[in-house]
Amino acid sequence: MDYKTYPPSSGLSNYVRCYWTLDAPKEPNPEKQRIVPDGCMEMIFHYGHLYQQYTPEGSPVLQPRCFVFGQVTRPLEIEPTGETGVFAVRFLPEGFSAFATFPVGDMENRAVPLQELFAEDGIALEKEILNALNTEERIQLVSRFLQHKLITPESVHQLVRSSVAAMMLLRGQLSVDELTGNLKVNRRQLERKFSLAVGLSPKQLSKIIRLQSVLKMMAEPGFTSLTNIAYQGAYYDQAHFIKDFKEFTGMSPKKFYGGNLKMSSLFSGRD
Repeated sequence: MDYKTYPPSSGLSNYVRCYWTLDAPKEPNPEKQRIVPDGCMEMIFHYGHLYQQYTPEGSPVLQPRCFVFGQVTRPLEIEPTGETGVFAVRFLPEGFSAFATFPVGDMENRAVPLQELFAEDGIALEKEILNALNTEERIQLVSRFLQHKLITPESVHQLVRSSVAAMMLLRGQLSVDELTGNLKVNRRQLERKFSLAVGLSPKQLSKIIRLQSVLKMMAEPGFTSLTNIAYQGAYYDQAHFIKDFKEFTGMSPKKFYGGNLKMSSLFSGRD
């Protein structure tokens, strides 16, 4: 499995976290792969075989060829149907709203085809990306498209940017009350702006960022104790840690560590 990340162009660095690619041969016995929320929406292009995505009821559905996946708020299971070839844009938590044609909250846990988002322009981009000869060409094409579709440079409210930056800096270890107090803003106003720009509540995003910080610690070579990680993550106690972990991964930290950590790290913001 070959996973690579690429930095965004300077003109898009306020919106795009990175570009990434994933290539892998067909597996004789493919297995479901569990992806957990990371607070970032993504624009996905399958130039290889499509992936199956499993609904909460367990039924498989084929993902579109090219789409934007909205905010993930529950564990997502996918499975390759053949050879993997993926090119993707990973947006900052508030980044995609600067290009969105309808509220990002309406995209929660959905793979929305580019045609639904951008009409004929989306179809044209899909053809261009799929016909591109290499990653560098794909990056140039999607960068040009996004720069053209940028609504306005000020379309993401500075209050949201500041809030997300504070959450990232503190690894999600602050309450919404602490955040609104530090920024001197009304809680309801912040929640409304978050809903429009991020598609999550401030509390949801903070919990997801803290989870991703914990997953990063679990992936480090020196990892030895889930109890220590719960402490470093500033959870109230072990029960609080396990509850939040299960909310976004669907399983206990111990079980998740045994078989899902590697794949989750590929499809998350921990690049």
